[in-house]
Amino acid sequence: MKLSDKIMNMKSSAIRKLDPYSDEAIAKGKTVLNLNIGQPDIETPDIFFESLKSFDHKVLKYSESRGENILINSLINYYEDINISLKKENMIITNGGSEALTFAFLAICNPGDEVLAPEPFYTNYNSFADISGAKIKPFKTKRENGFRLPTRQEIESHINPKTKGILFSNPSNPTGTVYSKEEIQMLRDIALEHNLYIISDEVYREFVYDNREYYSPMYEKSIEDRVILIDSISKRYSSCGARVGLFASKNVELVDAVMKLAQSRLAAPTIEQYAAAMLYNTPQTYFDEVLRKYEKRRDVLYNELNAIDGVELTKPEGAFYVIAKLPVDSAEDFSKWILKDFDLGGTTVKIAPAKGFYSTKGKGENEVRLSYCINKKDLVLAAKILKNALIEYNSIFEIETKKAAALG
Repeated sequence: MKLSDKIMNMKSSAIRKLDPYSDEAIAKGKTVLNLNIGQPDIETPDIFFESLKSFDHKVLKYSESRGENILINSLINYYEDINISLKKENMIITNGGSEALTFAFLAICNPGDEVLAPEPFYTNYNSFADISGAKIKPFKTKRENGFRLPTRQEIESHINPKTKGILFSNPSNPTGTVYSKEEIQMLRDIALEHNLYIISDEVYREFVYDNREYYSPMYEKSIEDRVILIDSISKRYSSCGARVGLFASKNVELVDAVMKLAQSRLAAPTIEQYAAAMLYNTPQTYFDEVLRKYEKRRDVLYNELNAIDGVELTKPEGAFYVIAKLPVDSAEDFSKWILKDFDLGGTTVKIAPAKGFYSTKGKGENEVRLSYCINKKDLVLAAKILKNALIEYNSIFEIETKKAAALG
C-alpha cells in the first residue's frame, strides 16, 4: 500500500537519526556521551514534582482548548516581569513549542507559501513547514561573523509574492547567536515594508551569556499585530518531557483562528499544566545558577574544540549549542563511524550532522551541531574523544585514498 507524498517527502530528524547507531554502541557495552540533543541534565525544580503529587482532582478531565487558567495567569505575570503585556485572549497553551510552531505555519501559510529563516536553523522547522504544505526559504548566515543576520538587502532579495513570514529562534538553535536590538529592528522594518509575519521562537530566552541583553520583537509596538511568539517550559525549567508550550500574539483575530486548531486536538495535558503553572514561582536564584553552569560549560567546550587542529567555530552567545566545522568531507559519515567503530576507554560520542540544519543543498556537509547540556568533565572527555577520533578517521581515509590511487 502506498503512503502519502507528504509523509514520504518529510525528512528524518537530523538530531535523532543516529539513534540506531548509538543504541548499537550501548548494546556493545559502550558509554555514549550525548552531544547531539538539547536535553539538559539540570534538575527540574522540585516544585514541579510536588505539584504533580498534590494534584487532588477526582476526575482527570480535558483541559480547556486554550489552556488552564492557572497556567495562563502564571504566564501573564511572567511576561509582565519582562515588559511584555499579554492577556488571556493573546494565548493558547500547546503541546510543547513544536505544536505552537506547527499551528503558526498552518495559520499563516497556504500550500506552496514560503517562510524565510536564517540558515542554519532548527532542523524541525522543515517538518513543521512540510505539515502545512509550505516550505522554508533560507537566507545565508556565515560562521566567520558569528552567524549574524545579513543585510536588509540580502534578506529582501528572497522575498516574493508567496512569502508569508520570517522565522527565527533567538538565542539561535543551532548557532548560539543572540540577535541584537538593531537586527530585530531591521526585521521589523522588513515585515512592515512587505506585510509579513514574524515568528519569534524564544524558548532559550533565559540563556544569554557575557552580560548581553535579550531583545524581543514583542517590544516593537509597530508590529504587535504581526508577531507570533513561540515559547516553552522545556529548556527554561529543564522539563522537556512535560510538553507544555505557548502560541501567543497580540493579533486576537489570528489567535481566535488558531483556536480552531487547538480545539481539533482537544487540549494540552491537564496535570502538566497545573505543575507548569507552579514552575513560574521558581526563584531567580535558580536561573542565576543555571546560567552560570551553562556559561562555564560553553567556555569549556569552546576552548577544548578550539584547540583541535582543523576544527573551526565561533563562540556561542546564548542557548546551549555550537556549530563546528570538522576537518572531514562528510560529518554524517564521521558521526556514524565514531559510534560504530571508535571509542576511548569504552566511551564514544553522539553528535548531530549539521547538514540537517540547512535547506541549501551542499551546505553543512562538514559541520556538526554540538550541545553542551552535559557536565564539564564529560565535555572535556567528549572533546578528547573527538580529537582522537578525527586523527584516526583521517588516517584511515588517507590510507584508503592512497590505495584507490594506486589501483587507479
